[in-house]
Amino acid sequence: MADDKEMSAPVVNGNDALTGHIISTTIGGKNGEPKQTISYMAERVVGTGSFGVVFQAKCLETGETVAIKKVLQDRRYKNRELQLMRTMDHPNVVRLKHCFFSTTSNNELFLNLVMEYVPESMYRVLKHYGNLKGTTPLVLVKLYSYQIFRGLAYMHNVPGVCHRDLKPQNVLVDPVTHHVKICDFGSAKMLVKGEANISYICSRYYRAPELIFGATEYTTSIDIWSAGCVLAELLLGQPLFPGENAVDQLVEIIKVLGTPTREEIRCMNPNYSDFRFPQIKAHPWHKIFHKRMPPEAIDLASRLLQYSPSLRCTALEACAHPFFDELRDPYVRLPNGSQLPPLFNFKQELAGASTELVNKLIPEHVRRQMGMNFLHPSVT
Repeated sequence: MADDKEMSAPVVNGNDALTGHIISTTIGGKNGEPKQTISYMAERVVGTGSFGVVFQAKCLETGETVAIKKVLQDRRYKNRELQLMRTMDHPNVVRLKHCFFSTTSNNELFLNLVMEYVPESMYRVLKHYGNLKGTTPLVLVKLYSYQIFRGLAYMHNVPGVCHRDLKPQNVLVDPVTHHVKICDFGSAKMLVKGEANISYICSRYYRAPELIFGATEYTTSIDIWSAGCVLAELLLGQPLFPGENAVDQLVEIIKVLGTPTREEIRCMNPNYSDFRFPQIKAHPWHKIFHKRMPPEAIDLASRLLQYSPSLRCTALEACAHPFFDELRDPYVRLPNGSQLPPLFNFKQELAGASTELVNKLIPEHVRRQMGMNFLHPSVT
């Protein structure tokens, strides 16, 4: 049964329609806080899926626009997405404002997750540049992918959350500030070492090869693979591995990375025993991208898209990669001349990072502003 804290969220009766209706709920009232009523006018549906529906709504009291994700709630279980979202607080992760339950006329219970609203998705950005017969400007590729890695570094290191469905549709972009936020934690999980997980997870084009090999004891490096696929898609303007089914997905990966060695297969899934693969040589990375592609971009993609999960760089290491050095330049600006969104207001995700890594991640001009006095580790 869902815990008391979850079920203590108010229940609103009878809201079957989706748009145009008003939902009122009460927040506060605990620990001496005053109770207040908040009303939302559902304006338009912005996403649907097997989980339920997401709509844009306006708070009538404040005029603020929010996104509300409405999912059917099984009364016997806690909602994992809600539990995980409550643990997270980071500039590159979409924020849960509050939640409430609602019932329909035939007594179905729905959980409503009220989140900050971000108007665009990376999927739409890619489509926009595709329609213009071009690719996303390089400074935006850097800005977007850096913020994805920063969000992952926080998720993986602080609450220990693995997203398990990172793809352009689940990365939100503010078209004015170019601030990026990872969203949709419907597939996310805190991975526990030694505990089996389902391997049929993650959308096909972004699915790490160990999942295709049926691994159940994987790590957060499956998100790193997905982020590598997203980076490659931003650089290319189209998906790197567009498989039509699980087997074809593996074929697409083999066409680029070559046939995995026995050792690489063992690293992906030690229980996999079927080794019949056509022997295909790896396609050189620099031939996958066009001639003008910066070598740092190709180098980063090659460090993310490795068969062996343990050889992929971590999200924090990716943030420190030379590909992102331009973002650390105090004079760099957005294409329209505006300032970049905040990129160096790190929180707990730097805990345990080496001094050398911290020095790379926080540029000198920011350290001076913050009065941080990191010393480069002495070379022995």
